Amino acid sequence: MRLGWRSYPLRLREPLRISRSTMPGRDAVQVELSHDGVTGHGEVVTSVYYGLDLAAILDLLAGLRDRVRGYGEPETLVADLPAFAAELPAGVLAALDAAVHDLVGRRAGLPVHRWLGRPGFSPVPTAHTIGLVAPEDAATAARALGRRGFQFVKVKCGDAADPARIAAVRAAAPRARLLLDPNGAWTAEQTVRLLDTMRPYRIDAVEQPIAPGTPQLLAWISARTDVPVIADEDAATVAHLDALAGTVAGINIKLAKCGGIHVAQQLAATARAYGMDLMLGCLVASSLGIAPAVHLTGDARWIDLDGHLLLADDPWTGIDGHDGVLRLTDEPGLGVRAAG
Repeated sequence: MRLGWRSYPLRLREPLRISRSTMPGRDAVQVELSHDGVTGHGEVVTSVYYGLDLAAILDLLAGLRDRVRGYGEPETLVADLPAFAAELPAGVLAALDAAVHDLVGRRAGLPVHRWLGRPGFSPVPTAHTIGLVAPEDAATAARALGRRGFQFVKVKCGDAADPARIAAVRAAAPRARLLLDPNGAWTAEQTVRLLDTMRPYRIDAVEQPIAPGTPQLLAWISARTDVPVIADEDAATVAHLDALAGTVAGINIKLAKCGGIHVAQQLAATARAYGMDLMLGCLVASSLGIAPAVHLTGDARWIDLDGHLLLADDPWTGIDGHDGVLRLTDEPGLGVRAAG
């Protein structure tokens, strides 16, 4: 098999502000895995939070080239993916994982979810993110999303305007599901107090309200609020889930955080065994970067796969979502193609 890649910038329609940073865009690397005239694709994006820059990504891929060339069949590489976990950051592993799943799906003439033995795909609603903006701007964004068809809105939190922002969004979108995401900016006591204050706004769930590293405080919060608590950064590995058992309502699985489809399925099975619901989340990425998670949406209670919808120009197409609904075709592999 041959491994190749190319990089390109991804720019957002407008900068996305969250509690820990403001992002105008990021770089992406398209990973190409070819065998017997068929090519599969994956994508890895740069991330300051995960310490992954473009130079590091390119160096890691260069180091993989000879190793990947030694595989005679892509199915063997799929089986060996766990062996790469110790030496690759999760985002790079997820891109390799996506490319090889795209390749085996294309070779088999099957969409990835069917190659995995999962049920047929049904269109699913996705949340759309509203950043940490002024309440009146959040209300304007919520109304615009409603006109486009979105019935699930994720609102970033983490400053003094949080209660006013949520009130404004609820007034602008009275029937929408609301997911709150402070990106770890709240304290445990603040979380309970704010969720109690926001009770009239019918909050669907709150994602990682406190800084990661103290899962016992997530349990403390869960015991004091009716709002489902979802662990994100505290739920990156199966070992993390062992510590979270019985403490939260759900976990957020991001393929770029855990290492791809292979690991995501393990996390999902473990979470279900512990009675936890699933959320599928993402980083800002193109449709290519989001597509692998779309093939796993059948098990999720919360779907937040809007990274491609925030872009000014998506270089890939094939998963829709612009009206609030993600769709897949019956095309083999991941089902995405280059735009234009």
